[in-house]
Amino acid sequence: MLHKLVTFPIDMVIKVGEKVKEEADKELYDLPTIQQKLIQLQMMYELEEIPEDVYKDKEEELITRYEIAKRREMEQWEEMTKKKE
Repeated sequence: MLHKLVTFPIDMVIKVGEKVKEEADKELYDLPTIQQKLIQLQMMYELEEIPEDVYKDKEEELITRYEIAKRREMEQWEEMTKKKE
């Protein structure tokens, strides 16, 4: 009982930290989210809401994140197929 009272605050901090990391990863490396942001970025550029240099910088960043996300997805698929064998 005493152990639970002592470790509870630490356990909660760890759980909150894991949730924050999960949400950050989703925002940074979720393929549909990145695709949506690319579409929004292109629309903003076409409507002349942002200059070309801003568009190109942001596009490059999003494409890099997309490539990382795609690589992570492939690694997860490889891990899942190895487990099934």
